[in-house]
Amino acid sequence: MLTKFFRLAGLTAAIALLPHAAQAQTTMKLATATINDVQHEWQKVFAKELETRVGDAVKTEIYPASQLGAIPRMVEGVLLGTIEAFTTPTSFMTNVDPRFQAFDVPGLFKSPQNVANAIHDPEYRQHLEEMFLNKGLRVIGAIYNSPTVVFTMKEVDTLAGLKGLKIRTFASPLQIKPMEKVGATPLPLALTEVIPQLESGGLDGMLVGMPILTAFKYYDVGKHILDLRFAEIVSMTVVNEDWFQAQPEAVKTAIIEAGRAAEKQVFPWGVENVEKTYKIWGDNGGVVHQLSEADQTKMEAEFAELSAGLLAEQPEVQAEYELLRALVDKKAAQ
Repeated sequence: MLTKFFRLAGLTAAIALLPHAAQAQTTMKLATATINDVQHEWQKVFAKELETRVGDAVKTEIYPASQLGAIPRMVEGVLLGTIEAFTTPTSFMTNVDPRFQAFDVPGLFKSPQNVANAIHDPEYRQHLEEMFLNKGLRVIGAIYNSPTVVFTMKEVDTLAGLKGLKIRTFASPLQIKPMEKVGATPLPLALTEVIPQLESGGLDGMLVGMPILTAFKYYDVGKHILDLRFAEIVSMTVVNEDWFQAQPEAVKTAIIEAGRAAEKQVFPWGVENVEKTYKIWGDNGGVVHQLSEADQTKMEAEFAELSAGLLAEQPEVQAEYELLRALVDKKAAQ
């Protein structure tokens, strides 16, 4: 009788605990403006990695293609905590903290491996994850995105051809100022606004990562790309720090581990995806134009001078850039 009683008591206690277990589950919304690119892929891999570590303690919900709003709204969402995590190129976070600009400096990263060497360096990594805590954000993912190209409605194959064009840029001075330098008019816009503006004549082109152009079928809007490649785009996933700190220790550890594991898995995927997008562009009638050697050299020299001046005015950004520069140079020398 006593054995039966204790068994029933144990079962009753377990049932009583079930609602509390359900209540302990937390939802983690992962937002991004893009789809079917490395940002979206990172989110999918991260969700799987997190599940293997914590089971259903965290319910991940992925919202690609600006489903939770335009980029400025998603930035606000992660700052306020209405969106737990947001994945985006660093350029779109410069209004939150100017140090995000350090990753945009023209010529800093010349290859995907340069990016990986810096953002995955063990010592730098800890610093990277915590460097924006004063803004209420924690970095849980950093990935190589793609090289910078210019999509244009008309054929452009020289720097001079960019003069007078209205070009959508990311909201970073290190994208805006280079376009001003070549005589274009930079217009920072959310991705959701670009195609309507291109079709109406409000824009003549856009600075962009190549995979965006194929994911959103820009070859149906225009056919020309000027392959400037003056910078390699870095994307980061930032999480609301108050939400992060509210999680159990095991979940916090799992989020960090899952973010790092996802990065390593998607790095080769991202590199291969960039290569695929060039083929997809050509297969759909798109044309990729290269600058002449003289124009490329001129552009790189002018952008380097411009960047040095901008960095000198912002000591915090300069210091961050120098850390990254040292890592790139160190790895290159090995």
